[in-house]
Amino acid sequence: MVEAIVGANWGDEGKGKITDVLAENADIVVRFQGGANAGHTIINEYGRFALHTLPSGVFYSHTTSIIGNGVALDVRRFDSEVKELVAGGVPAPSLKISDRAQMVMSYHILFDQYEEERLGGKSFGSTKSGIAPFYSDKFSKIGFQVNELWADEKGLREKIADIVMKKNIVIDNLYHKAPLKEDDIYSELMEYKKILEPYVCDTSLLIQNALNEGKTVLLEGQLGTMKDPDHGIYPMVTSSSTLAGYGAVGAGVPPYEIKKIVAVTKAYSSSVGAGEFVSEILDETEAEELRKRGGDKGEYGATTGRPRRMGWYDCVASRYGVRLQGATDVALTVLDVLGYLDEIPVCTGYEIDGKVTKDFPVTRLLKDAKPVYEVLPGWKCSISGIKKYEELPENCRKYVEFIEKELGVPVTMVSNGPGREDIIYRES
Repeated sequence: MVEAIVGANWGDEGKGKITDVLAENADIVVRFQGGANAGHTIINEYGRFALHTLPSGVFYSHTTSIIGNGVALDVRRFDSEVKELVAGGVPAPSLKISDRAQMVMSYHILFDQYEEERLGGKSFGSTKSGIAPFYSDKFSKIGFQVNELWADEKGLREKIADIVMKKNIVIDNLYHKAPLKEDDIYSELMEYKKILEPYVCDTSLLIQNALNEGKTVLLEGQLGTMKDPDHGIYPMVTSSSTLAGYGAVGAGVPPYEIKKIVAVTKAYSSSVGAGEFVSEILDETEAEELRKRGGDKGEYGATTGRPRRMGWYDCVASRYGVRLQGATDVALTVLDVLGYLDEIPVCTGYEIDGKVTKDFPVTRLLKDAKPVYEVLPGWKCSISGIKKYEELPENCRKYVEFIEKELGVPVTMVSNGPGREDIIYRES
């Protein structure tokens, strides 16, 4: 059986924790898209970790963690994360990397930085991790697949020469920066070869063999629906599909094998980076109060450290996000954070040109959309440590059930704290 864990919103929903929890009963966990431009924070008996490249199943010795072919593989970040885990007392994980995955090169990161610098105030708010230039090269068919590290030197150097020629034209004429050197690129690839050699295999075959043996596979997505390049708030999106459906492509499994899709959504909204955000809290004092209480160390990007933009729960965006993901289940995270509020606004519609809609519109209409709120009573107490849903305060349960009704998908997991054990399971 294959299960997918994906984000319903803008990312930062707490997918890492949910994957970590469900990985206890999984045999394989696969990262199927994205790169080191976003992080999954996990807190367990080993400590607190922010994973950017590694799948969130790496803390279980019985689980094989796979980086699939859809991932933008930052080899140096991968290597440093593995070393950080082991240095933190985590047993060396069982890791595999697809021989068809492609690698983020140092010049991708440079081009990302150069372009954000050139755009200035009109930038996309990139994390400058090389993601857009990487995927641009991938679909221009000038990227490097992992298996090419074992190609003959002559052919590899010919490809490098062609790439360097093309890149240097842009570097010289558009960015006015120092040119790339062919020998530097070759040396970089040989460094990556040494790092990756113990991990590379045909991971899609490994996964299929596991499924034939009746094993459980988790697909872990990065970011969320609103950052999908086709269905999100384009152009303020990422460069690979964030949808569960892409999990079949990015991991190399048949689509019909995905039987369960858990869409993760926060009990309030947050977003890192630019883009339309209808339910954003515009009062900075109010936003900062929620930001400092959020997450386990406040709402700051796990990759950039940037303060996240804060908002109230958005049923319009979340219902759209859950629908596009094809969710069978919803996991509602950081519910405990809202315990300080007397009242909790929930966005139930958007007013656009004087009309209220509950359907998520295209990006060009979002700029002028105004949130329509329904205000629910708060529960004014801590819910940390509660293990059974029926033991939650009445107003807390009503909040969960209100969101569930708006989404039309059962909320089967409620997170009421940052730790692995802080999960309330609820029957659908």
